[in-house]
Amino acid sequence: MDAPVELIVGLGNPGSTYHRTRHNAGADFVLALANACNVAIKQEAKFFGGTALLQLEGQSLRLLIPSTFMNLSGKSVAAIAGFYKIPTNRILIAHDELDLSPGTARFKKGGGHGGHNGLRDTVQCLGNSKEFARLRIGIGHPGNAKQVTDYVLKKAPALEQELIDHSMDDAMRYLPLAASGQWEKAMTALHSTE
Repeated sequence: MDAPVELIVGLGNPGSTYHRTRHNAGADFVLALANACNVAIKQEAKFFGGTALLQLEGQSLRLLIPSTFMNLSGKSVAAIAGFYKIPTNRILIAHDELDLSPGTARFKKGGGHGGHNGLRDTVQCLGNSKEFARLRIGIGHPGNAKQVTDYVLKKAPALEQELIDHSMDDAMRYLPLAASGQWEKAMTALHSTE
């Protein structure tokens, strides 16, 4: 069994302009998790984001939604991880994933940033450590690299958003397994939901 999770981070951009855009899938996941567990996310200036503490099947988990822009997410992650002395391998970061289609979510242990600016900054701010786990929430790809920025900053059409929300529900169902360190079980369970 791997190390259990102590911190779940949801990446996104702050402000109403970006609310429910594809790039905010990670932040949306953490908000949905907080709502499901009846906890409120409160802004904490020293962590440059909103945080909450919840119990998930007897396990304490901190939640974080950075209030920095996506490409500065690491500042917030490093601040809370440093303050609570949370090792990198006990952090789970939920983020949007261009390489997965809407309706697909995947747990992943470690790895590169794959061109994702939020992950890139987080890796740098955590001393170039890539050991944190990820929840990759599929948003699909526009088909052309030049269209990516515009695509991720827009809201998905209703049917696509439904698929994205459904994949988040699936991920939430198997989150307790991942959070307790049973990564193989969690990955297998989530990957067989399609």
